[in-house]
Amino acid sequence: MFNALDRAVHSHKRRVVGQLITERSMRSFEPIMIPQIDLFLRQLLACSQKDEVVNMTTRCQRLGADVVGLLAFGYELNTQTEDTNTIIPAAMKASSYRISLYMAWPAISFIDPVVRWLGRKRIPKFYQALRKMIGRRMSMPKDATHDLYAVASGDVTPSGEKGLQGTDLWSEASFFVMAGGMTVSTLMSAVFFYLSRHPDVYARLAAEIRTTFTSGRAIASGPQLSSCGYLRAVIDETMRVAPPTTATPWREDDVYSATTPPRSDGPLVVDGHVIPRGTAVGVSLYSLLHNEAYFADPFAFRPERWLDADADADAEQGKTDGGSGEEDPRATMMRRAFAPFALGDRACAGKAMAYLETSLTVAKTL
Repeated sequence: MFNALDRAVHSHKRRVVGQLITERSMRSFEPIMIPQIDLFLRQLLACSQKDEVVNMTTRCQRLGADVVGLLAFGYELNTQTEDTNTIIPAAMKASSYRISLYMAWPAISFIDPVVRWLGRKRIPKFYQALRKMIGRRMSMPKDATHDLYAVASGDVTPSGEKGLQGTDLWSEASFFVMAGGMTVSTLMSAVFFYLSRHPDVYARLAAEIRTTFTSGRAIASGPQLSSCGYLRAVIDETMRVAPPTTATPWREDDVYSATTPPRSDGPLVVDGHVIPRGTAVGVSLYSLLHNEAYFADPFAFRPERWLDADADADAEQGKTDGGSGEEDPRATMMRRAFAPFALGDRACAGKAMAYLETSLTVAKTL
């Protein structure tokens, strides 16, 4: 899906793979994910009893790897408790650096052979781990667990789509491991970073969680978790200040063809520049999310900005008393500019997964 240039092929793969990470599907996966989060919490608790520093980035990377391994292959990587498969989170980290660098500065992609040579010892170990996961999953019944193989394989998927076969299926699963594991773990570690630097935000969020739920065991997806508006605001503000991926999502203006005839409204124009067909264009997510034209005081970590925007939206819908009935244009612009998952048919399909895993992990930790 990531490298599918043909729109029809990409659209088909997105629909098939996307079935796994819809809100409804993630609720089915939640009972499998919760034990991994609980293990993460037990390890943090054990470390807190000792006089030692905890690297939350590493902890979150291993949690992310274990969760996405189960979601993609139904395979328990156990990176939180063993060192056997730590090549997976290590490879996720290296791949994130590499892809982000090349997408931000395509001209230096010629150094890729050198980068691959430097990682020549790790790459075979990574593929060996992948083959092990694939082999184990293939030996199990299709419906043995709720994972990508169960949802996307076969002649026809549960949703009626034509399923993925052979290398297509496993290449999507492999990409899913890299993309899903690294971005969510980056988001979680960033949330913990900003909470540690902003005690007032931490106190307010902890109070919200502890007054909404009677215990950590009671924390689960549903109306109560959805009602935690400040939790969502903290997650959104973290993605704005420190987007999990800083790569520029390049898009190509379609060349003329039978399926893409000339536009009736004229050529594509960006900031007064006519963009010829076939040109790759992109916007840096980091620059977009730190543009003061859309976000006041853009480098400040202020989750309240999202609650203010929600209040404006309520006023627009006539849900608040004494309001003007119109949303602040700046709040409207801010919401339109907030695109950490990108936009359009190439936007990240894992939005529901990112919000659920991060919300559960942060809420249970507090």
